[in-house]
Amino acid sequence: MRLVIARCSVDYVGRLSAHLPTATRLLMVKADGSVSVHADDRAYKPLNWMSPPCRIQEEPGVWRVVNKAGEELRITLEEIFQDTSYELGVDPGLVKDGVEAHLQELLAANPTTFGEGYTLVRREYMTAIGPVDLLCKDQQGGSVAVEVKRRGEIDGVEQLTRYLELMNRDPLLAPVAGIFAAQEIKPQARVLAEDRGIRCVVVDYDKLRGIERDELTLF
Repeated sequence: MRLVIARCSVDYVGRLSAHLPTATRLLMVKADGSVSVHADDRAYKPLNWMSPPCRIQEEPGVWRVVNKAGEELRITLEEIFQDTSYELGVDPGLVKDGVEAHLQELLAANPTTFGEGYTLVRREYMTAIGPVDLLCKDQQGGSVAVEVKRRGEIDGVEQLTRYLELMNRDPLLAPVAGIFAAQEIKPQARVLAEDRGIRCVVVDYDKLRGIERDELTLF
């Protein structure tokens, strides 16, 4: 991982245009090729970013980060205060809590939850950046990567997006579709997932466990 603290301005040129005026910011370049721009007041969320695969063209005073669609993140550097690189190695990934881990196990045993004819290929299918929860085949034999969360938020969609980008480079798997499965999916996460062609599936944990609810329902 490369961390650069610099006084810079940032322009995004693509489907939408955005401009960040000159300020001191943190530029983060990860091993997967992603580039993100951070301020000191936005917690974990970057001000702007470019997801992999993309290429970085470094020239005196400017970085041009271009993705496969030709969109460009242009970072104009006025002054660099620190430029440091670290080797983090392979991350083991997030350890799921008991409910989330059991939910993954139940969905692995019941892949038809995602649709008629779905079958499980493997749980914890390893990629270069960590394991995707479930690798399935749909009714037509196409590959489907499933990310399982107890609560579906934007972070989970971003995580699945990174997995899909890597898996779709494998000619033995591609094309790989994505499913974001959770007990509850936040509206913002659903919008982002659907914009990226990822299908959202809300799952009933109790139903998967074979527990019938006692309360009366209208339908």
